[in-house]
Amino acid sequence: MTVSRTICLGFFAVITVGALLLWMPFSLTSGAWNNPVTAWFTATSAVCVTGLSVVDVGKYYTFWGQLVIVLLVQVGGLGYMTATTVLLLLVGKKLGLRDKIAIQQSLDMPGLSGMAMLVRSIIATTLLFELTGVFLLLIIFVPDFGFHHGLWLSIFHSVNAFNNAGFGLFSDSLTSYVKSPLMNGVITGLIIFGSIGYQVIMELYFWLRDRLYRRVKKTTFSLNFKIATSTTLFLLATGTLAFLITEFNNPQTLGPLGLGHKIWAAWFQAVTPRTAGFNTIDNAKLTTAGLLVTIALMFVGASPGGTGGGIKTTTFRVLVDCTKAVLQGKEEVLSFQRQIPIPLILKAVGVLVGSTMTVLGATILIALTDPQLDLIRILFEVVSAFATVGLSAIGTQNISVLGQLILILIMYMGRVGVLLLMSAILGDPKPSFVHYPEENLLVG
Repeated sequence: MTVSRTICLGFFAVITVGALLLWMPFSLTSGAWNNPVTAWFTATSAVCVTGLSVVDVGKYYTFWGQLVIVLLVQVGGLGYMTATTVLLLLVGKKLGLRDKIAIQQSLDMPGLSGMAMLVRSIIATTLLFELTGVFLLLIIFVPDFGFHHGLWLSIFHSVNAFNNAGFGLFSDSLTSYVKSPLMNGVITGLIIFGSIGYQVIMELYFWLRDRLYRRVKKTTFSLNFKIATSTTLFLLATGTLAFLITEFNNPQTLGPLGLGHKIWAAWFQAVTPRTAGFNTIDNAKLTTAGLLVTIALMFVGASPGGTGGGIKTTTFRVLVDCTKAVLQGKEEVLSFQRQIPIPLILKAVGVLVGSTMTVLGATILIALTDPQLDLIRILFEVVSAFATVGLSAIGTQNISVLGQLILILIMYMGRVGVLLLMSAILGDPKPSFVHYPEENLLVG
């Protein structure tokens, strides 16, 4: 039982428990037993913080069913090992070396020191952002739905936004709030901070604390912070501009809106592919160019250590810097005047190749099971599932049962990671003391 197998089986166990709870009559408004595939799909989507759903969550599930979904999203966003560590700390158990290694791999952290303190800070950060989101959303929901229902709507949407899951209790997601600056600001803020990674948030906190107390010591940001923040800002800016260009005159998306509301809607649409499946415009009505822009943003996804999926912003940046180094004729890859280690480059290439092959394979399979669907919309659905986004351009309920089972597997692979899953299947690599001679070949 390797660490990677522990993580993968842990996620599978949580999904199984969630599926059993969502299968029972108390979770459904009809009071009948749920469809097993529907229960399994919803549980997988929640634990994998995706948000794809084959039913209308607000109407299909009771309060208890919705509560199960929120808890599964919270566990999935924190990560199985983080949630397990919290339970261990609550009962007073100290973390062993195996526990620390598992947390390191699940959070993609560089070292093993201070893991218990790290988990405590993650929990505190999560509660701070989610509670802030709840209080701000109360301003929107309470006047329209009353205090009790408005409170539940605020909790449900705040937890889903920060954990980058796209479950909502409205049939049209958030399209009725497309003109609400507060809704747009709160949801996108939660999504960005949830997806950017806990390490980045903590470095930003220490920097702000030093500035507030006017400490002489100068804060030095890590390379991970610089790459994650700069790449995120670049993708958000270019994504907003791309949606304004592709959808500006589309009468079914941005066309009927005023200029200010168009900018808000384009901004929201650029943020949600960071792996949170909320939407304020109908994705099914996007132009082909708009669909391709969304697919590209979804495929890149969030940053390491965050609650989102995708190949990650750091992977994307390393690959871009590799390309830049080749074009400049350099033999070393640099980023912010720091050299990128060769093992890290190899890992980035492995993530890209593994992710691309997974997406293409799933797209081909669903194209065979559902030949009536457009290929680009199938690709959109598959990338959304793999990157744990939750956006849909065809309505997931319109996909066949076999296609839904494929999406369940893809969501699981996207959450645990392709390389981690392959490591769990194949086992830990054994060191080799044999070195082979080099030989050149033609590339490109």
